[in-house]
Amino acid sequence: MEHIPLLIGIVVVTALVFDFTNGFHDTANAMATTISTGAMKPRAAVAMSAVLNLAGAFLSVEVAKTISGGIIDEASGIRPEVIFAGLVGAIVWNLVTWLKGLPSSSSHALFGGLIGATIVSVGPDAVNGSAVAMKVLIPAVAAPIVAGLASMAATRLTYRITRNSDEAATTKGYRAGQIGSAALVSLAHGTNDAQKTMGVITLALIAGGVLAPGANPPTWVIVSAGLAIALGTYLGGWRIIRTMGKGLTDIRPAQGFSAQTGAAAVILSASNLGFALSTTQVCSGSVMGSGLGRKGGTVRWSTAGRMAVAWVLTLPAAALVAAAAALLAVQGTWGIAVVAVLGIAAATAIRIASRRKPVDHSNVNDFEHVPAVKTAMTTAA
Repeated sequence: MEHIPLLIGIVVVTALVFDFTNGFHDTANAMATTISTGAMKPRAAVAMSAVLNLAGAFLSVEVAKTISGGIIDEASGIRPEVIFAGLVGAIVWNLVTWLKGLPSSSSHALFGGLIGATIVSVGPDAVNGSAVAMKVLIPAVAAPIVAGLASMAATRLTYRITRNSDEAATTKGYRAGQIGSAALVSLAHGTNDAQKTMGVITLALIAGGVLAPGANPPTWVIVSAGLAIALGTYLGGWRIIRTMGKGLTDIRPAQGFSAQTGAAAVILSASNLGFALSTTQVCSGSVMGSGLGRKGGTVRWSTAGRMAVAWVLTLPAAALVAAAAALLAVQGTWGIAVVAVLGIAAATAIRIASRRKPVDHSNVNDFEHVPAVKTAMTTAA
């Protein structure tokens, strides 16, 4: 392992904390539908997801390179304390949306944090606008739509193929299929989201002169990022699992299988192309698509609307928090210490607030339903 100065070490630890929050924030992406349909027990589901997130972290470094050398200009003079401020902004927003049970994008929180801190401390020219547009913003709009359409088509096809089959037998088969498709989503999540933390750590190492510009993530970075996201995944973001599994639509096993398969295909394709898209938005779009694809299916648009608002706010909100943190962090050691104390205080307050109405594996499927709006779409079944 390279010799790492204290400040770089602080940034690395903070990045791994973000990776941990990313894990429990995004567990729902892979396991919400599997848990809600009873295909797997909650604890077993998050354990399987954790292992496969760890495995996925080793499959590629394309997304990591997008973060470390694409979004932010390495040669712009960005300093480690700026990256630290960006991470604090992302972590705070992740915790706020987790408290509210909103499956917002951890990826966009990270991008927003880095962009906000960079603009304040270095200037807007240090942000590669074309890379942000092509590899962040356009995928953010297109990915959930593509995943939703794919999931809707798969759901319609699934019900057409099995329309004359015994319902009990097909339900059992689709629950088994859900386990396989959930495993694929978990693996895909590891290839995309774990790499974002790898990219941030690599960027910090480059900014601190530990690595040469354009370097790939060292092996220890890949291992530590994979372990952090796996641990967060295992602990389970039960609040968001409840929203994804029960709050958007009433998911049946065939829909869960279709949603997860469509999401995995989109995420794996994006990872191969180096697109750092939001796996949360992809999986949410897939779940809504499965609701639209089943005859008589429902989507709770009030919940979907709250999620959409969180999606829109995530990048600018994280950017504002990170910008404020950066104004302090660039003042020197005392500024970094203040940012750290404020970040820990915010996290502690959110944790205390979450205990008022705890959600865990024992009550994750208890959802207070609100009237759902029936869709006008029907399957050909």
